[in-house]
This record gives sequence, structure tokens and C-alpha cells, in this order.
Amino acid sequence: MTAESLVPPLVLTSTDGRPPALSELRLAEREVVEACRRGEREAFDRLVERYQRDVYRLCYRFVNNHDDANDLAQEVFLKAWRAIGHFRGQSALSTWLYRIAVNACLNFRARRRPEVRELPESLPDPSEGALDRLEGEERARRIRTAVGRLPEKQRATLILKIYHELTHEEVAQVLGSTVGTVKANLFHALAKLRRLVAEGE
Repeated sequence: MTAESLVPPLVLTSTDGRPPALSELRLAEREVVEACRRGEREAFDRLVERYQRDVYRLCYRFVNNHDDANDLAQEVFLKAWRAIGHFRGQSALSTWLYRIAVNACLNFRARRRPEVRELPESLPDPSEGALDRLEGEERARRIRTAVGRLPEKQRATLILKIYHELTHEEVAQVLGSTVGTVKANLFHALAKLRRLVAEGE
């Protein structure tokens, strides 16, 4: 599992040079999944290369720690490799991976309280605009902290909908809920987030 894999990424180009249609992408995914089921590790490396950044970002939004997010992302792909035979293609492959990632993150948070960094790893240079950058970093820290205080379902809904820009339907598939529940969770999550951020100012 490495970004340096020499296997070409899971991206198609139409014969006329246009971006691939969704049906073409699904077809490519099915072909790669079938290769994975036959035990072809290079095919799985293509899936990892295609989705590792998105899975890592999702995990990081949950745990706010690079090392933990990296470990969780590796756990997600290990579980996906072991379970690829159960993937039936009824949802997008990304939806299936996100479901594995959300469950892994929820289990992680249930076992251990996440560490929240109070300061950035490096301070900005004392130059013009440094104060603005510092204030921006402080607000981003307050938002991350506030997101971390949301109830788990609201947190998962907000991360998937806002940060990963999934549709309500896709979020519902990932979380195994209904579109109505997703909309309600998002409404309450945003209201609580605004309140928590305001309390921290």
C-alpha cells in the first residue's frame, strides 16, 4: 500500500479526450474489484492510490491527529482488502470505503479520546499578515475542537456532507440511515457547531 505504486491510477479518459462518464468509472471500478477478488494485489494498489487521500482526510477530520489518521486509513484498506469479496457494487466503491472508515473512526473514538492540538506545529513568521494568519489558524482550531464535541452521528454527517461534499443520499448510504435523518442530523450539527464556536470566541 504505497503512493509510489507503479500501477496506473484508476482514471479513464474517453476516446475524444473528455472526462469519463459515471458509467465508465463504475465499469472500471467493477473490473478492478473483480481483479481484487482474484487476489491480484496490483489491482488493489490501484484502489488504494485512487482513494487513500480521501480516506485519510475523512479519518483526520474524526481524530485531528496525523499519526492516528494514517493508522486508521491503513486499517480501512486492510479491512477493505479482506472484505472485497463482499462488495456487490450496489453503491459506489467510495461509499463502501467511507462506511468502513466511519466505523473504524467511531470504534477508535470509543476506545480512546482523541488528542486535540492546542497550537499549530509551527508558528507563523513575524511578518506583515502574520496576525491575520494566526487569527485564521485560531478560528480553524476552534472549529476543529467544536466538530470534535458534536455527537458521533452529527459529526459523521457533517464531515461527509460538508468536508467531503457527498450528497444526502450518499451520506445516508454510508451511515446506513435515511435521507431525512441525514438532513435532521446536519441541521442540528450546524446549529450546535455555530453555538460551540461562538462560545469559544
